[in-house]
Amino acid sequence: MTRSSFQQTRIALSTGIELDVAIEGPENGEPIIFLHGFPESHRTWRHQIAQFSDRYRCIAPDQRGYARSSKPEGVDAYGIQNLVADVIALADALDIDQFTLMGHDWGAGVAWATALGHADRIKRLIIANGPHPFTYQKSLFDDLEQRAAAQYITAFRGDGFIEYAYRKGWNAYFDENFANFGAAGIEPKERSIYLEQWATPGAFEAMINWYRASQIVIPPMPSKNGPDSRDPMPERPAYLDKPFPILKMPVLLIWAMDDHALKPSLLDGLDDLIEDLALVKIPGGHFVTWENHDAVNAAMENWL
Repeated sequence: MTRSSFQQTRIALSTGIELDVAIEGPENGEPIIFLHGFPESHRTWRHQIAQFSDRYRCIAPDQRGYARSSKPEGVDAYGIQNLVADVIALADALDIDQFTLMGHDWGAGVAWATALGHADRIKRLIIANGPHPFTYQKSLFDDLEQRAAAQYITAFRGDGFIEYAYRKGWNAYFDENFANFGAAGIEPKERSIYLEQWATPGAFEAMINWYRASQIVIPPMPSKNGPDSRDPMPERPAYLDKPFPILKMPVLLIWAMDDHALKPSLLDGLDDLIEDLALVKIPGGHFVTWENHDAVNAAMENWL
């Protein structure tokens, strides 16, 4: 069972922005903050909120830049430090000290970073198809299959990409750049919600700014004519050859194995980075929170 809509509350944060936030469940329930990814919204979590809001206080913001939440100007406003600050500021605004944090896709990137930077606030971490920052950057240099799957990020960062999307129109863009990459089975009503949110003035530019502000390095693919790349190979980040901070809170990683954008190599080495890791592999594509929501919910129930 899922909900057709959630009432949202506009919350002003100490970071200077306002977020629309869906809040469901008992006020005294254990809090779970849900962070969506690109190009979604709080609706990413419609099945999980329906499942868990009878016991947990489920909090799902439209993150900065998305839907009708604040859209600060400039690429730098979407740097990871600001996205993490929003999470902590949201918890503070709701008088929440410790909480379970769950993220998918880009929301998982923010969740990993929040757990690494604010371990005292994160009681438990749940990730659905969102790569650990260390294994993701490493695989982009060491695994050509994953590097190839990430070239869309280079396209997003390119001059003229936003203009290209506008020229296409939202229906055509949805079909060619979203439905074809794992979201073909989305319900018509949900598709309409996507299109409405993307068309919100300034939203698409802000969503793409998440990619443009990211410090993740995407190396080019090798030339077909030889080992040399068409573009210069960037320098390998120094932190890949140094000890990386270890997460000590319990972590549940739910991984859909049919993800076209995120390859299984991203799971290699996680035991060395996470002290208390539960890994659950399930069928499904990238948008697993609604593509295979029964399996996601079952994994969460068993672990929580």
